[in-house]
Amino acid sequence: MRVVIAEDAALLREGLTRLLEDRGHAICAAVTDGDALLTAVAEHQPDVAVVDIRMPPTHTDEGLRAALALRQRFPGTGVLMFSQYIETSYSAQLLEGGAAGVGYLLKDRVANVAEFAAALQRVAEGGTALDPEVVSQLFRASRQRGGLATLTPRERQVLALMAEGRSNAGIAAELVVSGGAVEKHVASIFAKLGLPQDESDNRRVLAVLRYLGGKPQLQEG
Repeated sequence: MRVVIAEDAALLREGLTRLLEDRGHAICAAVTDGDALLTAVAEHQPDVAVVDIRMPPTHTDEGLRAALALRQRFPGTGVLMFSQYIETSYSAQLLEGGAAGVGYLLKDRVANVAEFAAALQRVAEGGTALDPEVVSQLFRASRQRGGLATLTPRERQVLALMAEGRSNAGIAAELVVSGGAVEKHVASIFAKLGLPQDESDNRRVLAVLRYLGGKPQLQEG
């Protein structure tokens, strides 16, 4: 993959660069603020950008705002957000334009190199990779809004794993059930959420957006 990193902490920025280069990926640029991120993406057209939410000058939401602009200007580039904390309002904003090619991980996930690399790969390929803790908090917020009431506890588990970016095989392994059982749960979820079969739509993405309370829209491409 071709990757741009936006992270103002030098140690983490250098660590991410070394980690990804060691796995054969090309780091096109490693920058420290949102403006430099957008410039680097425009210049290098990477497959994916790894973006810290809090960057200079105020260390509040500069990374998020840059990521939203990136999604709008360069929809073909995946965005994997990084944060020290769970900030559900930020993740919800990022998902409003569609969950395809979006990730949100807590920084301590980098310690599991295989998990981080797999998440980055999914995002670069147009998939979704959400931290389980982020999913859990978004799910609680969604339940408070009264959504998803018709899903069984097992179907909620399956949908939560879909939101993390797991394939049917990955869900089956996590829940220790057969692939056929997962397929039945997924089909039931689609039916209960009113997502008719349509080859032009990615129903997994639509289901995840419904689950997270986002707008059911897809990015083209």
